[in-house]
Amino acid sequence: MVQAKEEISLSRIMTRILRHTPEQFGIYLTEDGFCTLDELLQGLRSQKRWGNIVIEDIYSVVRNSDKQRFEIKGERIRARYGHSHDKISYTPGNPPPKLYHGTNTKAVVSILKNGISSMQRQYVHLSETLHFAELAGSRRGELVIIEVDTIQAVQQGSAFYYAGNEVWLADHVPADCCIEKRTGN
Repeated sequence: MVQAKEEISLSRIMTRILRHTPEQFGIYLTEDGFCTLDELLQGLRSQKRWGNIVIEDIYSVVRNSDKQRFEIKGERIRARYGHSHDKISYTPGNPPPKLYHGTNTKAVVSILKNGISSMQRQYVHLSETLHFAELAGSRRGELVIIEVDTIQAVQQGSAFYYAGNEVWLADHVPADCCIEKRTGN
């Protein structure tokens, strides 16, 4: 079993594999972003540092992830969101009337003018609560929370996808559906 400190590093490499470079580890994700737990374990073990991990280490990372980045269904695992490789498909869903997007002061002017775009990711990340929006937005400068009017966005043609654990995804959110709510940090 890995120690708590090592669990952070294991989470980072799992993120790298499941979001960005699965092929570098001999893993090929399904259309919905899954691989088997055994495939992930073998991919991790191919790295000298992780040669001795066991399946329980993966379960522990999934259980303890503050942002709930990963999802296990049966014998399969995936990153819930944040992919930069082949587009992962999700089933469209009906979001709550308001969602939140955490960003920074540098991005606000562009968002209020052009809307929220996915940038280098496949989707725009939104959350049902301020907690996850604050976690995501506080990584790059002074935090700003954008409230998204999803009813108006859907009327304008935006589709929303539920990624699990309060996280919603969208291809794009129009500017007139975005309201700067508050800043912090």
